[in-house]
Amino acid sequence: MQLAIVCGSHRNESQSERIGKALTDRANELSLFDSVVMLSLAGNPLPLWDESVWAGDAQWRTQLAPWRETLKASDALIVVAPEWHGMVPAGLKNFFLLFGPAELGHKPTLITAISAGQGGSYPIVELRSSSYKNSRICYLPDHLLIRHVERVFTGDDPEGDQHLWQRADYCLKLLREYGLALAQVRSSGVVDHKKYRSGM
Repeated sequence: MQLAIVCGSHRNESQSERIGKALTDRANELSLFDSVVMLSLAGNPLPLWDESVWAGDAQWRTQLAPWRETLKASDALIVVAPEWHGMVPAGLKNFFLLFGPAELGHKPTLITAISAGQGGSYPIVELRSSSYKNSRICYLPDHLLIRHVERVFTGDDPEGDQHLWQRADYCLKLLREYGLALAQVRSSGVVDHKKYRSGM
């Protein structure tokens, strides 16, 4: 079973990527998945969506192929979403325009929102309300919210880190079980993305 972690910040050396790496290491330590891969939006590797993506443009196929391959091979995902001005970054929204049910459909996903301050809840609400409709991504009822992220998992607050790691471990274990369960849904033959291409 493969886990893919999508780090949603455009920034290079971002806190999102640091948290993504920490979750990668933790999932590997717990031996919950056969493999864990990280996909980062740092430096904007994905061009802004335009309608030529629907036409099967060769440039789009070349750029998206590695991402599609990794996402299709994954059974579960984590989306690390920083809060920028109370929103998820534009590149992360673009990600959900470029990848749909073939890559994300009926796959359990743990939202991990991060904030430099006391915020961080708005990206959770935004992802839950607008990114699932056509992608058919399945967000876990639980999520992680990491506030004051620059002080987290640095060794400066062992007690606080321990509490957060306990919650992260719970979420990672839950994500694995959802991954096993939803694999059966995807292989059941019931899913029909051709006839029902868009959500209602």
